[in-house]
Amino acid sequence: MENCKKPTLSAEYKKWLAELKHRYRSMQIKAAVSVNSVLIEFYWNLGKDISEKYSKSAFYGTSFFRRLSADLQMEMPGEAGFSPRNIRYCVDFYELYKGLLQQDVAKVPEQSEKPVIPTKAGQPEHLQQPVAKAVSQGKPLPFFLIPWGHHCTILDKCKSDVNKAMFYVYKTLENNWSRNVLLNWISSDLYGRSGKALTNFPLTLPEPDGDLAQQLTKDPYIFAVQGLLEHYNETELKKAMVANIETLLLELGSGFAFVGREKTVEVYGEEKRIDLLFYFIPQHRYLAVEVKTGEFDPADLGQLQGYVAACDLVLNRPGDNSAMGLLVCKGKNAPLVRYLLGKTELPLGVSDYELTSVLPDKFKSDIPSVEELEAELERMNIKESAELQRPPDSK
Repeated sequence: MENCKKPTLSAEYKKWLAELKHRYRSMQIKAAVSVNSVLIEFYWNLGKDISEKYSKSAFYGTSFFRRLSADLQMEMPGEAGFSPRNIRYCVDFYELYKGLLQQDVAKVPEQSEKPVIPTKAGQPEHLQQPVAKAVSQGKPLPFFLIPWGHHCTILDKCKSDVNKAMFYVYKTLENNWSRNVLLNWISSDLYGRSGKALTNFPLTLPEPDGDLAQQLTKDPYIFAVQGLLEHYNETELKKAMVANIETLLLELGSGFAFVGREKTVEVYGEEKRIDLLFYFIPQHRYLAVEVKTGEFDPADLGQLQGYVAACDLVLNRPGDNSAMGLLVCKGKNAPLVRYLLGKTELPLGVSDYELTSVLPDKFKSDIPSVEELEAELERMNIKESAELQRPPDSK
């Protein structure tokens, strides 16, 4: 083994080793209460010590990590997590997120506390504000609440991009992603695609619904379909998409329930046939999706407007909000789309799509089922019935 000791640092280094051993033993005691957050705290402080005390020393480098790894394993034999590679992860972890903090030591959350989630889901520009607010209010920090293996995946894929890293931290917390699911979403560049569709949602929907609806959009959408020939038409595409409705819902995002394909709605004696109809449970509104295999055509937007209006007129029940429309096509003239969206008061959006035949294994999410949708609608009916049966005010 290489000799990394320096006379001027020997005493300090030995003292630090003793402190690390004490911290780790203390962490083991606390682990019965909150295993993950306490372990992350230990790794955070280990990375902090190395970054601030030893990163500029003469013996910092490969030999330093080997020596520290060997010394820690000698002091605490049989304990995992002290490989040179994992210790490097600790340093990267601290250096990536340290700029988000306004105090030196992050508070470890109690089990009863809930993670801080940004109000505008997936909006990188606002990531620092919730983190700083969490610190000032003594609430748990988001990146202390996901498993270390998830952090290693994020560190590998996001490098020094803290906004991108925090985006996936929040998404993991919101959707309870496994490590494999997280890796699949990173591979599909969910961060780069989120909130990118051309829409007028922020202008046509009330706050904060408009901003949230915008952030839930993607451009392009990636639909996993199987059995689709190289040359396909719109009917074949829609059929393939519905055959894999679970992956379609995953791509749309949490909170959407599938209502039907080619849903027929009669408006003043005329039938409107909606390609794909969804219901967004959190906002109590329908989403009509029109799928086109070709490039954007203004006539397609007019068709979508008719579908959204039909949802509002025929499908909406008491308690429902105005419907949204999404046109998914293969290519678009962005300036033209922006101009046309600005000329309508209906909430509409336009996005591209891409196809893949790869279906990731065990790709699950908190997708609301049709049964959940029916239960929610039944709850609304019961509430409406109770309101109608309530005796008039005696005043």
